[in-house]
Amino acid sequence: MGQSAGVAAPRLQKPSWKDPRLLIGVLLVLGSVAGVIALLGSADRTTQVYSAREDIAVGQVVTEADLSIVKVRLDEVEPSYVTVEHGFAEGKVALQRVAKNQLVPQASLGSADAVDRKPVAIAMEEELPAQAVPGTRVDVWVAMPGSNQAFEEPRLLLPSAEIAGMTSGSSALGAVKTTVVMVLVTDEQMPKLLGAQANKAKVSVVWNPAGVVR
Repeated sequence: MGQSAGVAAPRLQKPSWKDPRLLIGVLLVLGSVAGVIALLGSADRTTQVYSAREDIAVGQVVTEADLSIVKVRLDEVEPSYVTVEHGFAEGKVALQRVAKNQLVPQASLGSADAVDRKPVAIAMEEELPAQAVPGTRVDVWVAMPGSNQAFEEPRLLLPSAEIAGMTSGSSALGAVKTTVVMVLVTDEQMPKLLGAQANKAKVSVVWNPAGVVR
């Protein structure tokens, strides 16, 4: 009894900053906090970019009234789009169609003399599929007038021409429904199409679901 009373109980010592276990614990906490901060920072790395309020047609002069500002995360593709940070240059025209709510690519805007396609109206009585909308592609075929009031065999004049717009109407007496398709034509293709129309050729527009030049 006396011997056990004489034995001193071990005293608890305060941890020292030199204790490696304490240092490891502090480093783990700091590393965890840094990881959370980095994760939150990367999740909020968005950029203000211009998007189209409505469809923008090829050749249209684009103003800020035609655009909206949205915040998106672009990362490495950011230089490909028109951002608020780098500003919007007035007086640019659309070199390619930009659909409603689509982000505006840098390559879609340029000077008026850089527009290499112009819309040409083609009136037709045939109906196109519902999928044939502005931005999709059609093939334009022509059959030139022949002898005996007949037409020659149709030939493909404009493969994979882009639709710029479409309007529906009717003949003067309202008996025949017509559709006017605006197709984008290059300066090189223009004389062939205008010549066919001037010579009263039969011009047909056929939807090209593949959307590629054959």
